[in-house]
This record gives sequence, C-alpha cells and structure tokens, in this order.
Amino acid sequence: MGDEGELPESEGFEELIRYTIPGYVLGLIAGVFLDMQGYQRSPIGQWLVRTLSGEGESILEGIYSIRQRFLGGSSTMAEAYGWGKLFGLAVPWMIDLSSRLAGVNVYGVEGFYIPYFYALSDQMGANITGMLFLRRKEGTWIGAFNRYMHHPVMVASLAIIVIVPFGLLLLRIYGFSPTTQTFTALETIVANLCWIPPVVGWYVQRIRGI
Repeated sequence: MGDEGELPESEGFEELIRYTIPGYVLGLIAGVFLDMQGYQRSPIGQWLVRTLSGEGESILEGIYSIRQRFLGGSSTMAEAYGWGKLFGLAVPWMIDLSSRLAGVNVYGVEGFYIPYFYALSDQMGANITGMLFLRRKEGTWIGAFNRYMHHPVMVASLAIIVIVPFGLLLLRIYGFSPTTQTFTALETIVANLCWIPPVVGWYVQRIRGI
C-alpha cells in the first residue's frame, strides 16, 4: 500500500467502534415495542426505528467529535469522520418524508433507497469530511485524492456506500418488505455497515503497532 496508505499515528477509530451496537439494540427494542402496541406501519414509528438502527451510532459519534473539539488537541481523522456523520443525520428524514408525500410505495421495490439513506447518509457525510480533512493535511486536492485512495478507512467507506444499495434492491426484488417495525429495524441494521470503516482503521493501526 506504500507510505501514503500508512496511518502514522493513532487516528482514534477505536473510539468509534463501540458506538454501533447500542444503536442496533435500541432500534430492535423500539421495533418490537411498537409492533406489540399495534403500530406496525406507523410512519413516525418507522422514522424512529430507522433513525436508531441506522443512525444511532452517528449521534454518539457526533457527541464524540464535539467532545474532542472541546477537549482541544490535534485534529484526527476519526473526529472529522464523526462530524460528517452528525451532519448527514437529517438527510434521510427529508428523503423519507418527501417520498411518502410523492406517493412512493415505501414497502415495495421502489422504496429500497429509503433504508439505504437512513443507514448510510451519515457515511456519505463522513466520507466528505474525511476528504476535506485530507485536503487540509495534504494542502492540495491532488495530494488529498491520492491519500484518499490509499487510506484504508476511506476506501472501505466508499465501498460500502457503493455496494449496499444493490443488496437492498435485491432484497426487495426477492420479496422482502418492511411491513412491521421489527422488519424495518432488521433491514436497516443489515444495511448499516458503518462499523466496517472504523474497524478497518483500528485493525490497520493494530497490525502496524500504532
């Protein structure tokens, strides 16, 4: 991978890994509870379940970034990553609402993109702020792009952004429909692979003894 792919100092990704499971658990609990109360197809219930399942870790990672900013010290990729995820939080809410108002069947094949944005819009934001972080570090866009393409976390992030929508589309084509809040939670959890890039960053740092 060369020197440009190395992580010369700890970038803080081990801090982000711990935030994913609580979001999954809270989303499932909310889904099961709402189903038991008879709100299987409640739009507000789906908003809550998808937000917790797909973006619960983003809220916690955003809090981590805010904490890092107030504590001072040198800026890290993980901090920039967390800010991006926080900024991407409201995007799926607007997409979900506008789709329902436009009459899109959110339970059918044509609605496959809704859980995608709940699961990964924060990842898109993280990818953008990660690129901006590299631009500041490298001083030029060419240098930043070159570093981006050799940075394991950024490459992993880009890969899941590209691959996940195809998986969700196939899932819907083969008959899956989030007709209960529990199914809604499970679909979003399966799509929410945001834990992969921080794990990649942590693993690379670990094997390089950082």
